[in-house]
Amino acid sequence: MKSVIQIVLWIVIVFLGWKLWSSIMGPVEFNKIKEERYAKVIKNLKDIQAAELAHKEITGNFTGDWDSLVNFIDTAKFAITQRRDTSYADVAKNKAFGIESGYFIEKSLIDTLGFMPVKDSLFKNSDRYKTMMNVPVEGVNAKFDLKSGTIVKNDASYSVFEAKVSKDVILGDLDKDLLIQEKQTQSVDGVNGPDIKVGSLEDVNTSGNWPKIYDAGTDR
Repeated sequence: MKSVIQIVLWIVIVFLGWKLWSSIMGPVEFNKIKEERYAKVIKNLKDIQAAELAHKEITGNFTGDWDSLVNFIDTAKFAITQRRDTSYADVAKNKAFGIESGYFIEKSLIDTLGFMPVKDSLFKNSDRYKTMMNVPVEGVNAKFDLKSGTIVKNDASYSVFEAKVSKDVILGDLDKDLLIQEKQTQSVDGVNGPDIKVGSLEDVNTSGNWPKIYDAGTDR
């Protein structure tokens, strides 16, 4: 009977030790994996952000279609411009004051020097823009949700876009309780809310919802 009690006690000790280890190391391992995956996801979102901003600059609006965005990068070109200032006599004003010269009109001129492909400007020798829509997490077969639209602010219309992915998709294979906590994050050092996203369909905003730590040392 004494031996049985000792065995049971050892089993209880081992179980409690395992529970203690799990309670400490579980969140540590969760956060390690989370940060690695977030870094990859945010890198893709930055590419999407750059592509959308280029699309807006050249076409005047954002797009919510992946095929359209990729085709744009393949074919569109940035204009290479040079600004120069010039001035010339304000004939009407000089005449009004009865003088030959004295008043001048200042004007800035924009000269187009050439064109550069958007693909080369944003992605150089990389073709990663062709897969930037895929959520870069091993074992996950999903795309970022991309939408565009128009909102009205102060009687003016603005084109907007939003690309996002749920934390459920990114971290769905990890501890469920820790995932619930992560989706409720509200912190200056964390990714707030249930999604990682860039842009907004409710506001004129093209930024991401991640903290600056994910922007440090980014190799684009």
